[in-house]
This record gives sequence, structure tokens and C-alpha cells, in this order.
Amino acid sequence: MFWHIFLLVSGVKLLFIPAYRSTDFEVHRNWLAITHSLPLSRWYYEATSEWTLDYPPLFAYFEWLLSLVAKSFDPRMLEVKNLNYASEQTVIFQRFSVIVADVIYALGVRRCLRAMTASTPNASRSVLIGGALLLGNAGLLMVDHIHFQYNGFLFGVLLLSIGALMENRPLQSALLFAVLLNLKHIFIYVVPVYVVYLLRFYCLRNSTAGQALMKLIKLGAVVTGVCLLSFGPFYEHIPQVLSRLFPFKRGLTHAYWAPNFWALYNTADKALAVALGRHGTSSSTSGLVQTFEHTVLPSVSPTVTFVLTGLAMLPVVLKLWSFKAALSSPNLCRCFVRAIVLCGCTSFLFGWHVHEKAILMVLIPLTLLAIGDKNDARWTVFLGVVAHYSLFPLLFKPELTLVKLSLHTVYTAVSVLLLKLLHQKAFFRTVEFLYLAGFPVLCAYEHLVHDAIGLGKRLPFLPLLLTSVYCAVGVVYFWLCYQVSFLRTTEGNVAAEMKKTK
Repeated sequence: MFWHIFLLVSGVKLLFIPAYRSTDFEVHRNWLAITHSLPLSRWYYEATSEWTLDYPPLFAYFEWLLSLVAKSFDPRMLEVKNLNYASEQTVIFQRFSVIVADVIYALGVRRCLRAMTASTPNASRSVLIGGALLLGNAGLLMVDHIHFQYNGFLFGVLLLSIGALMENRPLQSALLFAVLLNLKHIFIYVVPVYVVYLLRFYCLRNSTAGQALMKLIKLGAVVTGVCLLSFGPFYEHIPQVLSRLFPFKRGLTHAYWAPNFWALYNTADKALAVALGRHGTSSSTSGLVQTFEHTVLPSVSPTVTFVLTGLAMLPVVLKLWSFKAALSSPNLCRCFVRAIVLCGCTSFLFGWHVHEKAILMVLIPLTLLAIGDKNDARWTVFLGVVAHYSLFPLLFKPELTLVKLSLHTVYTAVSVLLLKLLHQKAFFRTVEFLYLAGFPVLCAYEHLVHDAIGLGKRLPFLPLLLTSVYCAVGVVYFWLCYQVSFLRTTEGNVAAEMKKTK
């Protein structure tokens, strides 16, 4: 039945082949052309298109492998100078490449769910419910199969790594996570969790000094080996590769603000500027990807965001370090995934130039936890509503309004029904219900009221700002509550939760 669900969801993905495509479609077509047509030494220098290669080398190799198949569909898509090329064959190939790559995601989902439910009654039911929620995630459908990206493939590698830890295979987990970092470096957000977990519970726990050193050497060899395979062929071009991977001149926030702390900060700066009658030289609401100076509040540098992110992560990793269970303990594995959720959310809230799509780094592992604990299920539904609505501006075409609303509504309803079937519990507190009830109001304003009252031309970015700010309030609320809950966790609490689930 798990694979039946995968095939059913894949059928839905096929329906989106002719749908709107973002500039990311051209980004990946250009990367296919670069890796296929140019020698490796020029991959990270090529700049004919503005969409230059800015993912780590393993992803570039992935694009090269895809290009070997792509030439059978339409060789013209592999010409570097053929900008914005989108023949029917090109569209079909690129759309299908995402759908096929999602097999890795399905394998990761299945591995984690089977490991989490191995010793529980009704394990097959839990696997099917978890599979339905993860495979049919509305955010992945919107971002990967309409907007166009390969997030499902990347999250599949993450889940395979998590599943390896659950199966007590730490070296395999480290290898898979190293591969993931060399596919997309945004996953550096959760590196502290892996470092603490593997160092504390694999290297040091129940080990003599000599044993700990040998384990550390093995870990180092695995990670170093992956990095050498990835970056080794570019050893003469490392500075250029790194300059592409970390372009700090893009500004604090993206053109459309991710719903994080900086969206609230930018809004506060705007409100103070209006109240004080000040006008900045560079606007954070210009709709451009650029650096800008705040008008009233202090401007923020990359260093400030790194320090703030690190300090906010510190309580979580210290708490994880304090646990005393064995490496393969289900209780500890659950806490490990919760730490991934929190560190991913911390980086989303306080990181530099965060994209709205990064909220899936929080939601996907949180959904994994939902099948085993009613509190995690509650937060999965809450954050799912917030996160999926926050992705709506990516699908800005009028003809997609009904599609994105339908995806959100159906997925939320299915999530509530399936998780109630597992946990038999009312999900929301009054304040949370009232907050979530504001989303239909926000949606009505954006699509019906804003233009009707004549603000469409005067304040074109107001709906985007309201979406970012309102969703940011929900994400901050989740982060605060979930972090407090995690920091209060004892291993006895987790064991009791799992016993109730059984």
C-alpha cells in the first residue's frame, strides 16, 4: 500500500506538467547545459545566463547525469547560449526528472517510518498514515512540481540519513549526510545536531579514549572522503566555487520575505520610518534582491545573523548532549529529530537571505514525528497550515489560485483526519485556533478586497507583506513553544510518550 500511495501521488504530479514554471526551471535547464557542454573547470565560471551554477559539486554531477538522458529528448536544451529554452520535450523531461528523483524521497520516508514503528502494534497503519502525509506533502507539490525544484530528492537523502541512525548505523548516516551537504549546502543548518549526536553518542558513549579516537577517525574519514570526491576535481578553483555557494551580497531578505524574524524586523523598521517621517535610500520592499540599509532600526550584517543563529541553537544542542540513552535508543532518536526540527527552524528564523521554501526543512522532519506523538501531531498540523500558506506567493499566477487553495485545504483536512485516527485528540488551543482562523480572512483580503478598495496600484506589495508578517507570527510562536517543550524534556518523558502511543 505504501507504494500504491507513491504511485497515486505521482499521478497527481503528472497533472502539473503543463502548469506555471518559475525561473528555477530555466536555472536547472541552464545547469544541464553547463555541465553537459563545458569542461568541468569552467562550470563555476560560466556566466552567459544570470542563473549561474551555485550548488555544491555533487549536485552539479547530478545535473550532468541528467543531461546524459536529456540529450535524447531535445539536444537544444543543452546549449549554453539557448537561454529560456522551453520546448515541449524539455518541459516533459525536466518535469519527469523531478518525479523520478522523488523515488529517493519515498525510500527515505519508508526507511524512517519502518524504523520508528518497528516495535509498535498497528505498525502498518502508522506507516501508511505517515507515508500519505509525507509523500503527499502539499508544500513539496507546490515547490517542486509547480514552481520547480528538486527538494523531494534532497529530503530523501536527509531521511535516509536519519533512518540509518535509527537503525544504529552511524557511519552510514554520516556518509549520507555528507553527501547531502555536498548536494545542497543549505543543510548546513542542521550540522550542529549531527556533530553533537555522533560525537556524544557514537564516539564518546561507553568508549575508552582509544576507542573514541578510532571512532572519530572513522567519522572523519567518511566525511572527508565524500568531500574529496565532491570538491577534489575543483581543487584549483575552490575560491571560485565558494564565492558561488555563499553570495553574501544578496541582502538580508529575499525579494519576497520569508516568514521569519527579519520579516517582522523589516516591518517594524517600515512602520517606525513612516511614523517618524523618515525615508531610506534603499527600500526593503523594492521587490529586488539586493542589500539595503534599514531606515530607523540598526542595519543587519551577515555576521550578526550567524551569531544570533548560533546563540539561539545553543540551548538545543546542549540539551541533546545532556541525554544519557544509548545510540540506538528510540527515545534518543526521537529527540535527535526534534533537535533537527528546532535547529532548522532557528536558521529559518534568523539566517541570512532565507528563502520561504526553507520552511520545508522544519515541516518534513516534524511530520515524521507526528505518527508517534500527539503533541508532535498537533504542531505538524499547526505549522503545516502556516508553512503551506506562506508558500502561496510562489504561485502568483491568477490561474493557480484555485490550485493552491485546493492543495492546502485538502492536505490540511487529510492531515487532521489521519492524525486524529492515530491520536484521538483535539489539536489546537483557543489562541492557536483563533490565529489559524485568520488565514481565510487574509486570503479574502489578498484576492478580493485589496484591489477592490483601490490599493492594488498604490501598495502592490502589501498582500505579500501581510502574508510574510502573519505567517512569521505563527512560525515564531511554534519555535518558542516547541523549544520550551524540548528543553523541558527528560528521557523518562519521551519513554512515557512512546508507551502511550503503543
